[in-house]
Amino acid sequence: MKDVILKFKKHDEIRLTDMDIYLFKQGSHAKIYEKLGAHPVIMGKTAGTHFAVWAPNAKAVAVIGDFNGWNPRANPMNVRWDGSGIWETFIPRITPGVMYKYHVVSHHGRYEVDKGDPYAYLWQVAPKTASIVWDLEYDWGDRDWMKSRHRNNSIHGPISVYEVHLGSWRRVPEEGNRPLTYRETALQLAAYVKEMGFTHVEFLPVMEHPFYGSWGYQSLGYFAPTSRYGTPQDFMFLIDTLHQNGIGVFLDWVPSHFPSDEHGLSYFDGTHLFEHQNPKRGYHPDWKSYIYNYGRNEVRSFLLSSAMFWLEKYHADGLRVDAVASMLYLDYSRKEGEWIPNPLGGREDLEAISFLKKLNEAVYKEFPDVQMIAEESTAWPMVSRPVYAGGLGFGMKWNMGWMNDTLKYISQDPVFRKFHHHELTFSIWYAFFENFVLSISHDEVVHGKGALIGKMPGDEWQRYANLRALFGYMYGHPGKKLLFMGNELGQWSEWNHERSLEWHVLQYPFHSGLQAWVKDLNRFYRQEPALFQKDFDRDGFEWVDYHDWENSIISFIRKAGPTGDMILVVGNFTPVPRQSYRVGVPRSGFWAEVLNSDSTIYGGSGQGNFGGVEAAPAAAQGRPYSLSLTLPPLSVVFFKYKGTPRKEG
Repeated sequence: MKDVILKFKKHDEIRLTDMDIYLFKQGSHAKIYEKLGAHPVIMGKTAGTHFAVWAPNAKAVAVIGDFNGWNPRANPMNVRWDGSGIWETFIPRITPGVMYKYHVVSHHGRYEVDKGDPYAYLWQVAPKTASIVWDLEYDWGDRDWMKSRHRNNSIHGPISVYEVHLGSWRRVPEEGNRPLTYRETALQLAAYVKEMGFTHVEFLPVMEHPFYGSWGYQSLGYFAPTSRYGTPQDFMFLIDTLHQNGIGVFLDWVPSHFPSDEHGLSYFDGTHLFEHQNPKRGYHPDWKSYIYNYGRNEVRSFLLSSAMFWLEKYHADGLRVDAVASMLYLDYSRKEGEWIPNPLGGREDLEAISFLKKLNEAVYKEFPDVQMIAEESTAWPMVSRPVYAGGLGFGMKWNMGWMNDTLKYISQDPVFRKFHHHELTFSIWYAFFENFVLSISHDEVVHGKGALIGKMPGDEWQRYANLRALFGYMYGHPGKKLLFMGNELGQWSEWNHERSLEWHVLQYPFHSGLQAWVKDLNRFYRQEPALFQKDFDRDGFEWVDYHDWENSIISFIRKAGPTGDMILVVGNFTPVPRQSYRVGVPRSGFWAEVLNSDSTIYGGSGQGNFGGVEAAPAAAQGRPYSLSLTLPPLSVVFFKYKGTPRKEG
C-alpha cells in the first residue's frame, strides 16, 4: 500500500500509565490518541501492533481483520484490571496497512457488532468501513511558517479565508470526473490561493465520514483525514505545501454530533456510550444524528484529544468549531416537551458549556499561536472572550447576523433598498461585542439557495456590479473575511459537491473581472493596517454618514494604530451615479482613490475620481473638511489619506 511507513515505537511509549487512566477518567486527557487505537510497536524483539479500545460495558472484545479471516475467536482482547473499561492486546507481525475492526459482544442482550476504531489514523475508502493500522511519521518542511505563525494567525493581523471543499474545488474530467488527490490539490491550491491573496484556507471537514453528501459534517473518524483523496501523509503534504507558500490552514471540526452508522460510535459497546441515552438529549432532530454526552469524562477526553490531534500532528493553524449553538442550547431545534431542562431549570446545556470552556483553555495553553473559531448563530454573549473573563474562550466567531442582513439587503431591488437601509448599517452597533469573522460561506449557496450571483437583482451588468459592491463593503467592514470557493468566480450554478467549480466561466469578462476585484481587495486589505489592525476595537471605525437612506449611500473611515493611517470607504448601492457628492473628512489634504469596484478592469463603467480628491475647507457631516466625489453606480470606492495638500507647479 502506498506510503506505508515501517517505523515502530517501543511498547513502553504507548503503554497506558496510571496517570493516563486518571486523566482519561477525569476528562482532561488531551493526547489519549497516543495510547488508545492501533499503534505499531516493538514488544521485546517482536514487531507488531498494540490495540486498545474503550468499551466499558462489553462482555468481550476481539480484534478482527484481513490477517485472521475476520474471525472473532482468533485474537481476543483483555480488559484492564483498573476499572477503566479499556480492552488491550498485542498482535505480532501486524504492520501498517493491515485492515481491522473490533468485534464487540455486549452484556446487554445478544448484541454483537463489528466496530471501526474510534482512534484510527486511517480508514478504508467509503463505502467500505474497516480501520487501517497506520503510522503518522512525516518529514515536515514548514519550520519557518511554524516559527512565525503567531503573527500570521493574530487577531491584529489580516485574515482573509478561502473556504474549500476538497472534493469539488477542481476535478479531472478526463478520468471520470474524479476529485484531485491531496497531493494534486497541494500545488494547484497553493498557487491559486497565493495568487488571489488569501491569507488562509479553511477546509470543510476532512475527518473521515461515511456519507460523502454530508460534506464531512457527519464525521466518524475523528483522528483520520478521509482516505478518498489519499493517505494521512498525503494530507500532511497538502498542509505543508500551503504553509511553505505562506498560507495558513483552518480545519472545520464537528464535536456537536455524529452519524448513526453501525460501524461507528453509536451504541458502541451495547450501550449509549458516546451519546446520551435519552433521545431528548442524545438525538438531533435536524441532522438525524447523535449528540455527544459532554457530561461523560471519557467522551470529553476523546473530543479534547481530537482537537489537539489536528493541531499537533497536522500543524493546523486553528479549528472552526461547527454548530456551537446546537451545543449551547438544550432546546435547539426542539419544540416544547421535546427537551429536558438543566438542573437549574434552564435551557442551557451546562455540560457542553463546561466542555467548550475547557477545550478552548487547553488549546490556547498548548498552542497560543492558533485560533479557535466558533460557528455560533445566536446572541450568546462573550463567545470570543476569555474564560477567565466569563466568556466561552474562542478567539473569533462567525458573524451570522451581518451575513443574513447584508445578503437580504443586497438581494433587494435598488429601488426598495432605501426602505431597508438599516440592514446595511445595523451590524456596526454590535460589531465590537465579539471578534467577528464576516463569512459568506458554503451555507449560502446550497439547499436550493442558488449561487451568490443569482441573489443579485437587475440585468447582467447590475448583478455583477452588485456582487462587486457586496465584496467591497465586506472588505471595508470591521472583521476578518471568509469567502467560499466559487464566489470569487461569480459562477451561476449552485455549488454541487459532485462537480468541479465552473472554472470555464473565467473566459467571460464579468467573471474574470470579479475574480480580479477579489484579488485586488485581498492585496489592498493585506497591505493596509487600517483595514485589519483594529478590527475588534471601536477606535478603528468611524461613521461618516449612515443616514443617507434616501440615496442608499454609506460612508465610513477605518483607522490604523500608531501610524494614524486612514481609509475612507464610500458605498453607493443604487444604479444612479452621484456627481459632486460631498463627504466629510477629518483632515485636509489629498485623499487618493485607491480602489474602485466600478473600474473597467473589473467589468464596471469606469466612473471615478481621476486618482483622488483634494479636501476642501467646507464642513460636512460634522467634520471640518470634505470631499466632492463622483460615486459610480452600484459601487464601493476606497480612498486613502495621503497627507498635506499637493502644491501646484
